[in-house]
Amino acid sequence: MSTSAGSEVVQLLRMRLHALNDLALTLKHVHWNVVGPHFIAVHEMLDPQVDAVREMIDTTAERISTLGGVPCGTPGALVAERTWEDYAIGRAESIEHLGALDVVYTGIIEDHREAVRATDEPDPITQDMLIEQLRSLELFQWFIRAHLESSGGRLSTAHESSEAGAARAAGEQARRQP
Repeated sequence: MSTSAGSEVVQLLRMRLHALNDLALTLKHVHWNVVGPHFIAVHEMLDPQVDAVREMIDTTAERISTLGGVPCGTPGALVAERTWEDYAIGRAESIEHLGALDVVYTGIIEDHREAVRATDEPDPITQDMLIEQLRSLELFQWFIRAHLESSGGRLSTAHESSEAGAARAAGEQARRQP
């Protein structure tokens, strides 16, 4: 791999590192702030996700180091360099948090897929790592969506692009169901 290609991969991984760190923090935030009748199911579903994402963080940081980069996992770097807003939902019903998390996972997955495409030629090792992470991220989104989907296959957050909009749509759908 050329030096310039290696630098591009390191920068790409730096943003994946920020996204994964943000996801782990967001999942714990939801874990602490979820309420309602499905509290325990959601509360307990999130800890294994946090653990798995933390493993992804470590693997990503180690790949950055392997490529000669410097992984930066400080909150200041994450906030300064991220391109997304902070998670917007505080204490809320479990279904509302799940709606918002669906949007969070969609963003992470889309950006990971773009990173997979970008590493196809210069770094198949990094690409393989990202593909493995996608397997888990997509599985976790499926767990989230199982709470948001009707038996007819309608996803309550299907047309939402913001966390607040998805939380609202998920809550409204849940209130309409018997």
